[in-house]
Amino acid sequence: RARERRARFVGKNGACNVAHKNIREQGRFLQDVFTTLVDLKWPHTLLIFTMSFLCSWLLFGMVWWLIAFAHGDLDHSTRLQREPGEGAAGTPAGFVPCVTSIHSFTSAFLFSIEVQVTIGFGGRMVTEECPAAILVLIVQNIVGLVINAIMLGCIFMKTSQAHRRAETLIFSKHAVIALREGKLCFMLRVGDLRKSMIISATIRMQVVKKTASLEGEVVPLNQIDIQMENPVGGNSIFLVSPLIIYHVIDKNSPLYDISPLNLHHHEDLEIIVILEGVVETTGITTQARTSYLADEILWGQRFVPIVAEEDGRYSVDYSKFGNTVKVPTPSCTARQLEEDKSIM
Repeated sequence: RARERRARFVGKNGACNVAHKNIREQGRFLQDVFTTLVDLKWPHTLLIFTMSFLCSWLLFGMVWWLIAFAHGDLDHSTRLQREPGEGAAGTPAGFVPCVTSIHSFTSAFLFSIEVQVTIGFGGRMVTEECPAAILVLIVQNIVGLVINAIMLGCIFMKTSQAHRRAETLIFSKHAVIALREGKLCFMLRVGDLRKSMIISATIRMQVVKKTASLEGEVVPLNQIDIQMENPVGGNSIFLVSPLIIYHVIDKNSPLYDISPLNLHHHEDLEIIVILEGVVETTGITTQARTSYLADEILWGQRFVPIVAEEDGRYSVDYSKFGNTVKVPTPSCTARQLEEDKSIM
């Protein structure tokens, strides 16, 4: 009876399937407020900035109302409404208010909005009568500039995040195992849909599986790096057109003792592929990830060619990106294949 397959560590879309629970040091997130805002979802971010503006407008609206109340502007405005025409500029003769045309908290709130968003309708303005009002004007302008700067920076970072560029870096849905240069190889195809390149692109692969040490320590997610090969050698790739990346299954490989008969019995086997590079247009480092479980590895198949020369240039047919064909492949492990070659 087949064992139940464990959950993925990394999804096909690159999302890590890890839930962080019982974090007691929540205050560490507040020490990096900007990153926390960038990591939030769009509705939460917009709600926070909306509430920031509203709270600042209400706070300074209350301050402007208190200044007008302390200076007696509200009393003179009330008397002016009962006895219109006593003075110019809407004030009784001989009286200079701190802020003109403030009659209630509503008018103070409107003046607070006008100050912070630099909208001048001409009906209200600060006079030189109250130094405290001038100081509040300066403070509110600084607060408004800080909120605007944080909001613009956060929106820019959210719209230019690295994972947005990774959406156009694609991996084949299945990986394959077949012979290459007389050796069993684990192969996958990677491509870039955009014309703008990924500079200094590197690719690496890990096997994630449950292991136990000689002392009995169980490691549920043991990450083992395995050597990748590609057509240009090393881990660096020139990703102008889709490439087939492969791993030679030798004695140092975690796949050394896997055969087509027992491949699908390795429910705890997961192979993670990570592609990293610098986006040519923005200079931001991006990372694309995917993973392959045992039932997503096809034994004895090979990717079909998708690059052809047409009219003096190379053409890539992405409709065949994940297509494979069957090829003759030994139904044995890489260990058995090397032993048979040594005997011969």
